[in-house]
Amino acid sequence: MHRSLLSIALAALGLLSLAFARPDQEYTPHVAKASDEGARAMKRFRMPKGVEVRLWAAEPLLANPVSFCFDGKGRCYVAETFRLGHGVTDDRGHMKWLDDDLASRTVADRVAMYKKFAGERFTSTYETEHDRVKLIWDSKGAGKADQAAVFADGFHHAADGIGAGVLARQRNVYYTCIPDVWLLKDTKGDGKADVKQSLATGFGVHVSFIGHDMHGLRMGPDGKLYFSIGDRGFNVTTKEGRHLFNPDSGGVLRCDPDGSNLEVVATGLRNPQELAFDQYGNLFTVDNNSDSGDKARLVYVVEGSDSGWRIGHQYGSDMGDRGPFNAEKVWHLPPAEQPAYIVPPLAHITSGPSGLCFNYGATALPERYRDHFLIFTRSA
Repeated sequence: MHRSLLSIALAALGLLSLAFARPDQEYTPHVAKASDEGARAMKRFRMPKGVEVRLWAAEPLLANPVSFCFDGKGRCYVAETFRLGHGVTDDRGHMKWLDDDLASRTVADRVAMYKKFAGERFTSTYETEHDRVKLIWDSKGAGKADQAAVFADGFHHAADGIGAGVLARQRNVYYTCIPDVWLLKDTKGDGKADVKQSLATGFGVHVSFIGHDMHGLRMGPDGKLYFSIGDRGFNVTTKEGRHLFNPDSGGVLRCDPDGSNLEVVATGLRNPQELAFDQYGNLFTVDNNSDSGDKARLVYVVEGSDSGWRIGHQYGSDMGDRGPFNAEKVWHLPPAEQPAYIVPPLAHITSGPSGLCFNYGATALPERYRDHFLIFTRSA
């Protein structure tokens, strides 16, 4: 992980689809002015010996960053959200929806539910604010970003979720924004995506909880594109006509770079934010806990595995004990008499995991971090 990568990740802590907008449809979100907020927040950071923190980018170059990545030219693609609370909502704030939401089997079912409860306020509530991909770069080689442009915009339909994953690979930029996996390309070299192609659609059957979106875009050692989704579930028909139906839990999927041969790798996860391969090609994720005494799980993603979570466990009883998820010790470490059908977690090592990567070495980090996983959390 380069210093610039680490810096923007830490700076982000201080900052806090189905179609695209027409060419004449401009979107200008509110972005805060430049301030010293990031610099003040950095003064509270406690860093290990040999690790330096510098502010690489902040408002107004970017706003509300959810995910980011660098391309081969050192430019940074940032998934920005302006739909949080303004088009993307949460079951916890709309408990009267619960029966309808749990009954949803398709993205269309979810959108129909919005229309049912919103009535005339449907468009203003769900289709006004956009999510987008911003392109940020250091034009002077000064070690700090100074230029920014909107790379892709128009993710503003009711079905659209928070754009939560972005990956630059050669000349392709992949972007996950429920209900689609998007391929974005700048073929003219002007810093804007003129190719916007949905590689797969049908993700996000449920509303579920904020943040249970599509994350973790990662190119695997097998040349496949991997990504994760939380327990909003999916109901997808692949390019080849196969039906992938897993509406009630999160999972990990993979496909060829052009979106073909999409397949399910693992299911039974609640909210796996990111994916990471180790030096041997093994795949791991960190799954968020459900706030009922259970703990976040470090998961070895085995092909064909089921980690045991179902969206209904979130509402498992009036006591909020998550039903069988706690009672049957699904999240416990082995040996703990778990159900035989699950692949048990490897460890409980963090709270509120929101990022995961593997440091192969040859980075700005000290040598002692070579071949180590780095996990980012909401709390220490």
